[in-house]
Amino acid sequence: MTKTALITGATSGIGLATATLFAENNINLILCGRRTERLTAIQKDLLKYCKVHILTFDVRDKNAVKEQLAHLPNEFSQIDILINNAGNAHGLEPIQDGSTDDWDAMLDINVKGLLYVTKAVLPQMISRNSGHIINIGSTAGKEVYPNGNVYCASKHAVDAINQGMRLDLNGKGIKVAAINPGMVETEFSEVRFKGDTEKAGKVYQNFTPLQPEDIADIIYFAITRPPHVNIADLTVMCLDQASSTIVNKI
Repeated sequence: MTKTALITGATSGIGLATATLFAENNINLILCGRRTERLTAIQKDLLKYCKVHILTFDVRDKNAVKEQLAHLPNEFSQIDILINNAGNAHGLEPIQDGSTDDWDAMLDINVKGLLYVTKAVLPQMISRNSGHIINIGSTAGKEVYPNGNVYCASKHAVDAINQGMRLDLNGKGIKVAAINPGMVETEFSEVRFKGDTEKAGKVYQNFTPLQPEDIADIIYFAITRPPHVNIADLTVMCLDQASSTIVNKI
């Protein structure tokens, strides 16, 4: 039976790479994001592999999340896999200079958005005694680095939620896992530096960072394990990265 996966933050980076790999392996898709034009283009591209439904909403908007996920077309109404990928980092300042707007954005998307989407999807998984939730965390959820303060706090929260979710859902047939990437070459740094592409580009210079496809491969590996196997918590970095602050740059 063909499965259906819901992926948040599907318009670029890890979300897009995962959607593409899932589609190529005949997993039907519900793709969520804020950029309708990109979602439409992705849908058109992936329809040759599988069924694709797109949803345009901001995961911070709990009413939009609840409304859109409550009224899915019948053929997409059973969600077997949830990839909580939507997330962001804004700013890289010491705590005393941080922007409260940036703090709100990170906590609202990285933490509350993940919770809102999960809350909307869980009832159907519980009723079927089946499902798989993968939360995309970060090495920033395992350690704190200078000027990372609130972003690291948001990813530590994802780590705690992942652990708590796995405890609360134990015995309900639902796998819960976290994939925690280190430095992945995506739009992440461009968002963090507020569109400064020159500064963002320097983040990934002089070493070989992870690519979104690397994380997509790991996610696909996790969802294709036998029913009794759950990849509960996995941290992955590129060879040149030893920690959030130690990177071998040539």
